[in-house]
Amino acid sequence: MGPEPSDLQRLVDAEAIRDVVRRYCRGIDRMDLALVRSCYHPDAVDDHGTFVGTVDEYLEWVERLLVRYDATFHLVANQLVEVEGDLARSETYGVAHHRSSDPDPKLNLTIGFRFLDRFERRPGSGWRIARRVATTEWVQAVTPGQAWPIPDGIGVGRRGPDDPLYDLVPEFPAHGS
Repeated sequence: MGPEPSDLQRLVDAEAIRDVVRRYCRGIDRMDLALVRSCYHPDAVDDHGTFVGTVDEYLEWVERLLVRYDATFHLVANQLVEVEGDLARSETYGVAHHRSSDPDPKLNLTIGFRFLDRFERRPGSGWRIARRVATTEWVQAVTPGQAWPIPDGIGVGRRGPDDPLYDLVPEFPAHGS
């Protein structure tokens, strides 16, 4: 006897939700704000602690922050997704690295965070974030003496469409859609 069809649908839905969170992280780290936007419903609200507002307001706010850094790197770890029909709750633990050539500790830090998301599945757009609360669990400054230079000749990630990812299969539609 196999799983119930509703169990299979919950697995498919949970994976779709996890994929939205991963695409969000890619969008932030590559500064692909169109990809970030695609993770939210148009009427979504984002609460990042010092910021609370609409998706458009969030994108303006986060872009002002991201340009201060040479690179960001979001890693997601434990993720609990609870699906009930067309609604879901997701709790995602993660670590975000923020790096800048400026030695200011405020621009070189590692943050432990959680994304607490309300997802909704809507006709025509599927699963997207309807409300996000981002919590900061801890912050650690990285001092200039702790940084290690990347040797010449090693491939380095880039923000935007010049990142090596986008050359792998150029025929893929933009933004993973």
